[in-house]
Amino acid sequence: MTIEELYSIYLKHPVTSTDTRKITPGSIFFALKGDKFDANTFAQQAIEAGAAYAVIDNAEYQTSDKLILVDDVLTTLQNLAKYHRSQLHIPFIGLTGSNGKTTTKELINSVLSQHYNTYATQGNLNNHIGVPLTVLAITNDIEIAVVEMGANHQQEIALLSDICQPTHGLITNIGKAHLEGFGGHEGVKKGKGELYDYLQLHHGTAFINAGSDVLLAMAKERSLTDVIDYGTGENNSVSGEIIENAPFLKLKWKLKDGAYHSVQSKLTGAYNLDNILAAICIGHYFKLSIDEINRGIESYQPSNNRSQIVKTETNTLICDYYNANPSSMFVAIDNIGKLEAKHKVLILGDMFELGGESPAEHAAVITKAMDTPANERIFIGSQFYAQKGETNAIFYQNAEEAISALQAVPIKNSVILIKGSRGMALERLTGLF
Repeated sequence: MTIEELYSIYLKHPVTSTDTRKITPGSIFFALKGDKFDANTFAQQAIEAGAAYAVIDNAEYQTSDKLILVDDVLTTLQNLAKYHRSQLHIPFIGLTGSNGKTTTKELINSVLSQHYNTYATQGNLNNHIGVPLTVLAITNDIEIAVVEMGANHQQEIALLSDICQPTHGLITNIGKAHLEGFGGHEGVKKGKGELYDYLQLHHGTAFINAGSDVLLAMAKERSLTDVIDYGTGENNSVSGEIIENAPFLKLKWKLKDGAYHSVQSKLTGAYNLDNILAAICIGHYFKLSIDEINRGIESYQPSNNRSQIVKTETNTLICDYYNANPSSMFVAIDNIGKLEAKHKVLILGDMFELGGESPAEHAAVITKAMDTPANERIFIGSQFYAQKGETNAIFYQNAEEAISALQAVPIKNSVILIKGSRGMALERLTGLF
């Protein structure tokens, strides 16, 4: 079956799924393979659950016309999404970076949705499977799409860009994330820079943080000509600075040669200034009014364990444990160091995917934490525990040890930062406070 033929089926059944537990009646199920499963074996189950068709790549399971046999299901999913994208004549904003991708994506969506019918990546559907599913979820009534692209190795952003074909793009920053897969910091620059490569080749528009020498150099190397800048400098298309961070960010911003406007966010962390300014810049580019832009910033409520404030009976928690890398750790530690509070506690969990640089990076985070104004510092995980030394801090080998200790001696009347990689599952700690 050709992609064009499959697309005609998709137009009649425009809901796609890769999980038999989430089948929507009349949808198309794509039977993907994983390291430990082969969804071909669930194809008939998907049909029985209400799927109109199932796309498979093992002829053994083609028991009816409702099971569509292809050479490779994943490639077919990606090609179908690419074909669908070619039929959509709307702006696509492609977004990647080491830190802040999801928060920035949500802010951009919140701002643009004040004026346009928008669609943005749902949850963490930002990889080689998630991006095709995101594109295929975009209907003809959508006016602007915001697509988050994650990567942990070379050529992944190139693949995702080829699928979603961004007309506009943003790299939030270049940090120390997925060092193992990318091959060090220079590898991160090369991998994330694949978005700029795509924009240069297809005459797209790049939104760039003018305060990042790295991003500016990457854009210059690729001779990007259509660049819109934002940042703290006076001469940017959009400029801004923090008025207050206690703990929510209030900032003032202005257009080039314009007057300042203030906006109150529900985000914590000085590092979110750049993310907010990016959303403001994109909102202005797409001709939103000042009021619409501010309304979009003010209405965004983080709920995804990223820079999320949770107030309990006795404590204020900064829940930032969706993920972590050295770059995001440093700025999160910096932020709590600057907050006004009588008693501040750092609870930091291991960072994953750092390869051979893991010992040095965990040691650097410990040093940073020890040099930052705080009353208590707690490190959790084998990587941190291996760096345990004669410091005024507490180390636990795993979360279970930490939970037992914190249950025995609860922390009260404190501002507490909880941050670690997703695999540490530090959300298990929040009920203790």
